[in-house]
Amino acid sequence: MLNKLLTSLKNRRDLEKVKSFKESQKNEEAFDTVDRGICSVPVNQIVGSVGRYQDFDGKFRLKQHVPSDRLQNIREAMREGKPLPRIKLFKIKDEYYVLDGNHRVSAAKEFGYQDIDANIIEFIPSKNTLENILYREKSEFSDKTGMPYSIELTEVGQYAYLIRQILKHQDFLKQIAGDSVSFESATLDWYETIYCPLTAIIEKARLIESFPNRKIADLYIYITFHQWERRSVRKYGSGINQLISENMEDFRKKMSNKKEFEYP
Repeated sequence: MLNKLLTSLKNRRDLEKVKSFKESQKNEEAFDTVDRGICSVPVNQIVGSVGRYQDFDGKFRLKQHVPSDRLQNIREAMREGKPLPRIKLFKIKDEYYVLDGNHRVSAAKEFGYQDIDANIIEFIPSKNTLENILYREKSEFSDKTGMPYSIELTEVGQYAYLIRQILKHQDFLKQIAGDSVSFESATLDWYETIYCPLTAIIEKARLIESFPNRKIADLYIYITFHQWERRSVRKYGSGINQLISENMEDFRKKMSNKKEFEYP
């Protein structure tokens, strides 16, 4: 009973204010910065403030003792569809902290906005936890490929395997085009014609249920490494074996003639 009471009190305290950027920065040892420019940010990932974290509760609602005239003006502007200055955010991993625009964020959350445009400065976590190492590798992968989609992995070093795979695919595309193909174009083609079809097959076959601590992308790497790198025979069931060709480009060709509902 006492533990439940203490937990309840802690949860209540947690809701008293949004996250402090400085606390998160210190905890993650995030001091090196990258200017991410202008991005559309999911509003539910804006969790804290740089300088005014004590003025808002955990749901980014202005506390009662704080003057609300500015917030009211912003609400009215949003209702009338008037343009407002772009907010400025600091980012640590997948969370955002308001540098400028706390009231605009508060109103956006109140009105149920899904996304909001912002100028982003990212602070890269340097603390060598597994989570941080994977995050840094994921960020480097995203920067190299320019891919807007997020691929989540649970093992260190595996994003480099995906880069090698994309480079091979780029060489193939150059051969069939008889001309240069940018790495970014090769990445998008790889994602749409190889990665997505195979991960859709994996997901439809529910293979992930046998690997509760893994991601779909982990299984993609395992299958493609053994099938296309080692050329070793594996039994995946659910008709998958008949679909996965002996090499990546044969698989791409085979899947180009199929619709997703035809996957096993």
